[in-house]
Amino acid sequence: MTFQKEPPHKHGATGRSAIVLVNLGTPDAPTRSAVRRYLKEFLSDPRVVEIPRAVWWFILNLIILPFRSGQSAKKYASIWTREGSPLRTHTAAQALGLRAALGERGHEDLTVAMAMRYGSPSLPEVLDKLKADGAGRILLLPAYPQYSGTTTGSIYDAVFQHYGSVRNIPELRFVRNYHDHEGYIRALQQSVLNHWEQHGKPEKLVMSFHGVPKRTLMLGDPYHCECLKTARLLAAALKLAPEQYLVTFQSRFGKAEWLQPYTAPSVAQLARDGVRKLDVICPGFISDCLETLEEIAMEVRHDFESNGGKEFHYIPCLNDSPAWIAALAEIGEQHIIGWPTQLPPAERELLKKQAEAGRAAALALGAAD
Repeated sequence: MTFQKEPPHKHGATGRSAIVLVNLGTPDAPTRSAVRRYLKEFLSDPRVVEIPRAVWWFILNLIILPFRSGQSAKKYASIWTREGSPLRTHTAAQALGLRAALGERGHEDLTVAMAMRYGSPSLPEVLDKLKADGAGRILLLPAYPQYSGTTTGSIYDAVFQHYGSVRNIPELRFVRNYHDHEGYIRALQQSVLNHWEQHGKPEKLVMSFHGVPKRTLMLGDPYHCECLKTARLLAAALKLAPEQYLVTFQSRFGKAEWLQPYTAPSVAQLARDGVRKLDVICPGFISDCLETLEEIAMEVRHDFESNGGKEFHYIPCLNDSPAWIAALAEIGEQHIIGWPTQLPPAERELLKKQAEAGRAAALALGAAD
């Protein structure tokens, strides 16, 4: 193995602390070629698809990519915004909000960056930049509240693989999950209550989580159990009886059995059973993306309304809501305990004076106008 050449070691240098918020990823554009590149990287991960590599290579390259890329590109185009991919936009906003919230908690000398497991900005690219900027301690914070080998486990793989050829590795910490974190549940509760205050309560609340093959549960993956715990805690916070909510799983792919009940047919059945007002929330996603904005807010809405349902509401993801940014700061702070994240007193005082001067200048400008 050939290791990377390192710059000369500086004796006594401790390095800065950093947090990397890692999301799944997104194509660079809603085009067939960009979606094909993204899907190839995503679906080539053995954590995502546990099929013998030779067999899967044939299926992926000769069947899925040629036919699915164009269809997926159209779906991405239906949710694309002027700023670009919703997932990337929301993740960037979360990283900025997290940096500001941690700064207010006294962690001024702390870098916060975002990275994507698939696509750009890539996780190796971000890790290299942080190291070049002097980061000696890095916390990996996945955008997945519930742990699964198919998601969080894949981030571990990517980090370890990247550092396999690095001589001087920074100190690393990982957030494994936060499916039952009080701040996370509180943010979900606030999101639902805010929606109900505006639109009224539904007859039923569906909590739709991303699906995974059932065999992963049978082989020991805790994802299913953590989804159910999140749902129980949210239902308790909302004071919902068991018959007032339903947990489902979406985004099934292929012919194998996945975690059930499936979201789309469950919603259609609710409409046929006489439910006329339905809310759907996706607690497993902290950022709105294709699976929430197109699959739920468009496709599942159509399934509900075409089967007799009258009023369908999709409750948006947490995105950069104040309650979620506060919870994200709590989670990050709990995992950087013991790391130096404050500026030296002289620099802190200078920063404070600069901020005060900036506020004074802004007030003076406002008075002049």
